[in-house]
Amino acid sequence: MHLSSTRKLTVALFVTVFIFLIEFLGGILSNSLALLSDAGHVFTDAFALILSLIASLIMRRPSGSKATYGYHRIGILAAFINGVTLLIIAGFILLEGYRRFINPPNVNSDVMLSIAVFGFFGNLLMVWILGHGFGDLNIKSAWLHVVGDAISSLGVIIAGLLIKYTGWLIVDPLISGFVGLIIIVGGVRVIKDSLWIFLEFVPRGFDVSAISEKISNIDGVIDVHDVHIWSIGHGMPAFSAHVVVKDCLLSEADKIRKLIESELSNAGIKHSVIQIECVCDRR
Repeated sequence: MHLSSTRKLTVALFVTVFIFLIEFLGGILSNSLALLSDAGHVFTDAFALILSLIASLIMRRPSGSKATYGYHRIGILAAFINGVTLLIIAGFILLEGYRRFINPPNVNSDVMLSIAVFGFFGNLLMVWILGHGFGDLNIKSAWLHVVGDAISSLGVIIAGLLIKYTGWLIVDPLISGFVGLIIIVGGVRVIKDSLWIFLEFVPRGFDVSAISEKISNIDGVIDVHDVHIWSIGHGMPAFSAHVVVKDCLLSEADKIRKLIESELSNAGIKHSVIQIECVCDRR
């Protein structure tokens, strides 16, 4: 769906709140933990979308004297918080699921099924709204919330069918446990991706040694050292290095710098800081 990130999040937020209200009431009426678990997951989605929406608005602010790199990491921070909330809600779901596994309560499978089907198609709508192929971890974290909801809604539908036609009440807490595990997987993934950026590890897909070797093979370059590759934000790799060149005119050194920048651009790095050093300075 071709909408801006802010509009996608806004539309998804309204749909999420509506689904939460329906599933929460349906979970109470049917006495289904699986459905209430799904409603709880949808509630965290609403919280996640609010955070993502706020972050998306802040990220649009231009860089300034207080934030020279811009506000891209606000979105990463929102993604991290979203990941943590996923783990917390999953913990509550697993705990309650264990209690109901020991003593399964009666469940109204008809109400459970109808609400779960509604939630499933509502979540599919949000998956379509938020899209795919993300260049923004903030949007990706919100999308993962929604995908997890769609899968858990499908699990609730299966549980409802089994309870309706077999009477196996134990399926309800089992499916809620399955939903909890799905939430944990998504939460861990988002937390890992956001911490990877905050800790300024080398972005995945980049080999420091290979890039340094390519730069060293450029004519006029003698040595490359103090190489650093990190991410300013999701999908925004940055590079800095000291490059030793032969004793030459400043204009020739600038040509070498441009060749290095071209090599980095081919590797997917658009932001670079290159300090040129003359071989005579190292004597």
